[in-house]
Amino acid sequence: MGNESIEASFLSVFALITFFIFLLISKYSHKIKSGSLLDSNFEKPQAFHETPVTRSGGLACIISMFIFYGIYFLLYSEILYGHLLVGISMFFIGFIDDLRINIKPSERLLLMVMFLFIFIYFLPIQILNLDIQFLSFLISSKLFSTIFVLLCFLFIINGANLIDGFNGLLSINLIIINLILTYINMTNNIFDLAIISISQIIILLSFTLFNFPNAKIFLGDGGAYLMGSIIALNVILTNNFNSQISSFFFCTLVFYLFFEVFFSFLRKLYQKKSPIHPDGKHLHMLLFYKISHKHGILKANYLTSILINFCYFILILPGLYFINNPILSRYWFFALLLIYTVTYIRLYRLTKN
Repeated sequence: MGNESIEASFLSVFALITFFIFLLISKYSHKIKSGSLLDSNFEKPQAFHETPVTRSGGLACIISMFIFYGIYFLLYSEILYGHLLVGISMFFIGFIDDLRINIKPSERLLLMVMFLFIFIYFLPIQILNLDIQFLSFLISSKLFSTIFVLLCFLFIINGANLIDGFNGLLSINLIIINLILTYINMTNNIFDLAIISISQIIILLSFTLFNFPNAKIFLGDGGAYLMGSIIALNVILTNNFNSQISSFFFCTLVFYLFFEVFFSFLRKLYQKKSPIHPDGKHLHMLLFYKISHKHGILKANYLTSILINFCYFILILPGLYFINNPILSRYWFFALLLIYTVTYIRLYRLTKN
């Protein structure tokens, strides 16, 4: 691993630098392109703020990540090509929208698919550990493996973007995921991968300081796409380097991000709505409507994030007890999908009027 004290010192300096990057970006980003990063659209379904807030969190994240990759190169003499190429491309696809450059959702999705397919196919990025036998056979095909991994990325990235509507909802969720990934990799002496997860925790904590409970900055589409793509890559790599762990445990770990997109897609098709356009009927929004009746809009915003992430954390904890058991991990994953569905139906009925 190298000198642990040197690595700890680098990460400490990185944490300090990251904080000041977010401080400067939150203070001065309103000057970029005549304030185009300011979110002043209060009419969209996922808008619950009352004053303009800059969507420059992704910009601060990408700058911080560049600094970390430089530190990582000094520590390990290794360039993280996968993280760099996937992260940068996804950030810029989302950042286009943050700058209010007109691009249709279908065109943005097409760009995402194109870049991801190229990077996954040629780097290559693949899933080596799967508990489903017929899928294990199919991913031996280069094309099928690429498409399968591509779908995994799309679900996680779009899930991150979808829940990035309330203060702290996405960032706290990703912090929890990275903490568990760090624990797994540290326990199994995969320290270089643990360092990557720790860097994400530092960036997300710095962002959360400026976003929760009252938002001075938003991640924006660029930040959500960036952090979603990196968490997807971190989960895939941790799965590959820890073959003794059930792959269904990692499905459990990202079930909220994944199933939010999958469930929303099916729900909108059933309701004869466009699956790629946002609405106000997602789980976190229904919960927000319920809480806001008692606590008001401003409190309901961050209380929704706290409640959802608390429940998420409690629900994934049992998976850690049978992390190496493929059968129990599989059953628990599907149990979580059932819990989500029942909870959604209940909330939908309560908030229908």
